[in-house]
Amino acid sequence: MDSISATRYAESNVRLSLGPMPYFWPRAQTLAFYEAACEWPVEVVYLGETVCSKRRELRLRDWLSLAMLLQSVGKEVVLSSLTLIEAESESGALKRLISAAPGLVEANDLTAVSLCRQTGKNFVGGPGLNVYNAETMALLVADGMVRWVPGVEQGHVQLTHLLATADQSGIVLPELEMPVWGRPGLAWSARCFTARALDLAKDDCGFRCIEFPDGLPLQTREGEPLLRLNGVQVLGETTVDLGPELPELRELGVRIARITPQAHNMHEVLTRFAKVWRDGLATPRVGAENGYWREGPGNVQLPSR
Repeated sequence: MDSISATRYAESNVRLSLGPMPYFWPRAQTLAFYEAACEWPVEVVYLGETVCSKRRELRLRDWLSLAMLLQSVGKEVVLSSLTLIEAESESGALKRLISAAPGLVEANDLTAVSLCRQTGKNFVGGPGLNVYNAETMALLVADGMVRWVPGVEQGHVQLTHLLATADQSGIVLPELEMPVWGRPGLAWSARCFTARALDLAKDDCGFRCIEFPDGLPLQTREGEPLLRLNGVQVLGETTVDLGPELPELRELGVRIARITPQAHNMHEVLTRFAKVWRDGLATPRVGAENGYWREGPGNVQLPSR
């Protein structure tokens, strides 16, 4: 552990979060997932649709009911906004979400930042905000950002420099939440990638993404797995796993470790990470990537330091 002691690990108070669900699942499956989350070793749960406003298996009232359920068992609940606001109707729905949120809102678009500022609502800066310098950090903190989730491509060197520069500039740093496990969200578009792959028009998609609970696999011409299509979002194929980078995450000041939902084995993944954070020990990485963290290609596995 070099100069980092086990005592320091124990005192760092790192929490686990379950990030917003990127996929479109049937209503019963979604409700069952979050009911099960009541028993999982996770302290913070993000709820809401972040990808496509046409996905309406659950309405705002349903997300709020789930929020009450999760809060009743001691979870912190954050409502998440869309990552791409394109229509007036989406802006109106966002206003209602911010007004009804029982706690923090995760702002994944500057429209959400603006509305939170106008209403005096503190927010989590989601990975869609693209915070790459201290000046942007200062503006968002002034607007009410109290927690920040970097984008998946922001590695150890970039984050160390950004946080040090912000600290030297006198910026009150927000709480740092780091995505540590799950398929990385790489891009969002006005086009629907799933509809296009199935030769459908976006406005007549038939909600076909519900057929792919972990996204639609996309291969290269040679048949190698490459990406996952998820409506208007593109995900990486290979799972990010920063469990072995635990010492660096602690040194960097990470206080919340984010796990991205998937269709299977969530309890096992969360149990593993809960043990990692509690014991302060890095874990082996099996068949998962850490390339971005090492300032390399995102879909490769590079040696931990």
